[in-house]
Order: sequence, then C-alpha cells, then structure tokens
Amino acid sequence: MQIQPYLFFDGRCQEAIDFYRQALGAELVMIMRFKENPDMPADAMPPGMADKVMHAALKIGQSTVLVSDGQCTGQQPKPQGFSLALSPATDEEAERLFAVLAEGGEIQMPMAETFFASRFGAVVDRFGISWMIHVDTRAPAAA
Repeated sequence: MQIQPYLFFDGRCQEAIDFYRQALGAELVMIMRFKENPDMPADAMPPGMADKVMHAALKIGQSTVLVSDGQCTGQQPKPQGFSLALSPATDEEAERLFAVLAEGGEIQMPMAETFFASRFGAVVDRFGISWMIHVDTRAPAAA
C-alpha cells in the first residue's frame, strides 16, 4: 500500500504541472481533462471546465503526487496541516529547489544548517503548497 498526496489547484492545475515539471523535474505520468469524461456530456459541463484537469499524476523523484483542478469554484480551502518533504542528495540541490519553490511564494524558514540536517528550509509555493527541503546528514541507525 502507498500513501499518495492528492493536491487541488482550483483552476490552476495546468500552471502547477508546468511549474513542478520545470522546478522539480516532475514527470507527467498521465493527465485526463474534464472533456474526456465519458459520463459528463459537454452540454452538462460548466463553462470553462472542458480543458481543466480532472486528474493527473506527477512523478517527483520516486514518489507520485496526484493533482486536479477540483471543481474550480474559487472557494477551494487553502491546504494546511501538512507539508510535502523533499530530500535532495546535496546541499546545492537543496538550495536550488528552495529558491525555485520560493519564487512567488513565502519563505517560512530560511534555508540553513541545523543540528539534524546540513540544509533545512520551509517554504509555501505560489500555489499555497507547503514544502520542507532537507539534506539528511544523520548517520544510518544501527540495526
């Protein structure tokens, strides 16, 4: 069994997909638009929904993140109570990821060395998604 985060972008999903592909090297595994739903006739679809993302999957590193535009009501609750954690292999990659996610977003904790990581920082990106980036420098646990 896996846990896969499912993120909703309230009409900005394609923009988010493009951003994460460029910023994180995410791979678009699959995408389905509302107009491809055989159970929803075109005349029953709200205006402007046809090309919105009904469901998509992004592979980021070894993980899959599921994404959607949701219902595009403009009333989507802000994501809260969680962060997506990225664990790059080097301090340089951590700094790069932090900088690109911070563009248009909000830094929660600047990237710095900590007692548990050579680099750690927290940022909310331009889509309201919270990210923690850390380079784990702890020794592996003894068996």
